[in-house]
Amino acid sequence: MKLVIQGKNIEVTEAIREYVEQKIDKAVSHFQTLTTEVDVHLSVARNPRIASSQSAEVTVYANGSVIRAEEKSENLYASIDLVADKIARKLRKFKERKSDRTAAKTSIAVVEQPPVPVPNGNRVVELPTQVVRNKYFAMPALSVDEALERLELIDHDFYVFRNADTGEINVVYERNHGGYGVIQPHDVKKH
Repeated sequence: MKLVIQGKNIEVTEAIREYVEQKIDKAVSHFQTLTTEVDVHLSVARNPRIASSQSAEVTVYANGSVIRAEEKSENLYASIDLVADKIARKLRKFKERKSDRTAAKTSIAVVEQPPVPVPNGNRVVELPTQVVRNKYFAMPALSVDEALERLELIDHDFYVFRNADTGEINVVYERNHGGYGVIQPHDVKKH
């Protein structure tokens, strides 16, 4: 397993490096066969109006999946402890789901619904004037259920994926009032 530790606004000292290695090794020790790489990003955000916030973010690459967790606190070592516990829980959940899936294959029938018409078809989409960052990642075809599982693993509000049934790019997201939603492309007819 490859472990990469990086710091932002903080020098990663030997003591910090050893602490991170100890905590992360313990967190992923039962999942060594699944894990190929672990990236740890430590950062300190300093703002004169508020107290400093020290965060630890861990990204685990496991069998083509990405599992991510982030924790912030006033103390870097506390943030490392919290994120190590969180990533261990997520890895355990990931492994359980994986073994459940191989143990018993089940299927759920989903009734297809026609796409909702676009409310304002003549609206012009405005893009930002400057691209701040480009991200590239592998996008294997997934079912909606698999995309929801990956959404839970990465700790984000949304997950972009290629739908295995349609081949189209879709987005699953957490709804503000609970539950999940799926955004699907819809062809707009030109008049």
